[in-house]
Amino acid sequence: MIFTIFKKELIDTLRDKRTMRTMLLIPLLVFPITLTLFVNVSSSFEKKASEEKLKIGVWGDRGAKYWNQLEQMPAGLGKKELEYYEDSSRLKTALEKGDIQLGLIVPKNEPELAREKKPVALTWLFDASEIGRQERAESYMNHLSNIAESVRLKELGLKAEELHPLVPIYQNCASDKKMIGQLAGGMLPYIFIAFGFIGCMYPAIDLFTGEKERGTIETLLTTPVSRWQILVGKMLVIVTSGMLAASCALLGLFVSIEFLDIVHNKEILDIVHGILTPMFILSMFSLLLPLVVFFAGVMIPIAVYAKSFKEAQSIITPLNFVMVLPAMIGFFPGIELNALTAAIPVVNIVLSTKELISGTLSVGYYAISLGVMLVLATIAVIVSYKQFGKESRILN
Repeated sequence: MIFTIFKKELIDTLRDKRTMRTMLLIPLLVFPITLTLFVNVSSSFEKKASEEKLKIGVWGDRGAKYWNQLEQMPAGLGKKELEYYEDSSRLKTALEKGDIQLGLIVPKNEPELAREKKPVALTWLFDASEIGRQERAESYMNHLSNIAESVRLKELGLKAEELHPLVPIYQNCASDKKMIGQLAGGMLPYIFIAFGFIGCMYPAIDLFTGEKERGTIETLLTTPVSRWQILVGKMLVIVTSGMLAASCALLGLFVSIEFLDIVHNKEILDIVHGILTPMFILSMFSLLLPLVVFFAGVMIPIAVYAKSFKEAQSIITPLNFVMVLPAMIGFFPGIELNALTAAIPVVNIVLSTKELISGTLSVGYYAISLGVMLVLATIAVIVSYKQFGKESRILN
């Protein structure tokens, strides 16, 4: 009987175009479209910034060594045009107006400082809100610094290696898989949780509030079927919708990585393939399933209480932020999965997924996280059953 109700409600849900868009189409397309736009726009801005011809305003060094060194700088460091300013305040004004893109201020006593072999402070002016300006200034400064250092060492009769008795070597012992887990592990569960919630929302409203509006809930309750069987059948449809939305999000991510040429590094691609194993997907969905059941258990009492589709939507939509907000904890550095965080709902799913991607998930913490979510899911189902069992809630 539960399966019959589930089948009937699922068919009705699949006929709803709005629900289908929310469950399947949007999650399936959000990753390919978003990632493609992000990569293409970022690449376009970076290319434009690297190829842009910059006007560099110089004060205090016209025709002197830094001016000449900038003019003779390799073309690979970017196109440039030098312009001299007699007044430093005019140089700053020109930078603010956009007449120049970089400014270089050389101290008037530079020759004296050079003779005394004292450091010379070169001041670079730039607008940090413009992409690539600071990077270009740093590359020019590094070039000037290398020249100055070579000249100084030659004057002192020294070699560069004589000044550096220690050579630091920093070696990252974390595996590439762990690095990807730390970088992408916060975003992935956040997306899944968000789409899992959205995937549950419209079916939950339609199967309870929608039936109240259509006047079909009374007919359903007059059938010789237990109230709990009706509830379980409807809840299974809601949970299926949430899991489908999360699955489509995962599929969209896989399509983006595999077929849209977003990841150009073959090594990273091989690591991603190694992560997306059947065992990983099974473990991740075992964590996600009780969370989606919990979402369904929270939404059903609201949908039963609401008198109209609009009222239910206005209550559940803000709830999305409350539920998804703890998922942002995965973006914060230094927060790790332990006995305490494994007991915090939603947060435990995010941190467990990060550890799962990294391949460092402890069985104990996994069990705590899963146990906590199963308990919450059970409580949510019980609350839903009690609310659905009240005639005053259903027939209001």
